[in-house]
Amino acid sequence: MLGIEDCLAEVMAIPGALDAVLIDQTSGMAVATGGGSRHTDAEKSAAGLSEILRATLDGLAVASPGGTIRIRDMIITTDDGHHLLRPLETVFNGPLVIHVRLDLNRSNLALARHRLQALSDCLITT
Repeated sequence: MLGIEDCLAEVMAIPGALDAVLIDQTSGMAVATGGGSRHTDAEKSAAGLSEILRATLDGLAVASPGGTIRIRDMIITTDDGHHLLRPLETVFNGPLVIHVRLDLNRSNLALARHRLQALSDCLITT
């Protein structure tokens, strides 16, 4: 099992990764950050990303026949990059979300998704 700091170091090793944050999904607070830009406020980003994920889950649950849904990962593409969010069911207290921001021109989205999945599996293994 990877520790949080090791996991974020591995996330930052993904080609094109600009920054990463591990978010407590319940509170919306940043648990840990990696990389980073002086233009990014990790706490505000964590709170906003947590709300985006929560709103998406609520909307999809309403639209789903069974009324419940589980998101494996979420991709948001902006003018200057990709944002990957991956919810984790962890052995820690409460659900966590890994968010990584990728450079639009230097990243390979498929590779990043694959690496993030493998890393999240290592993080949650008991």
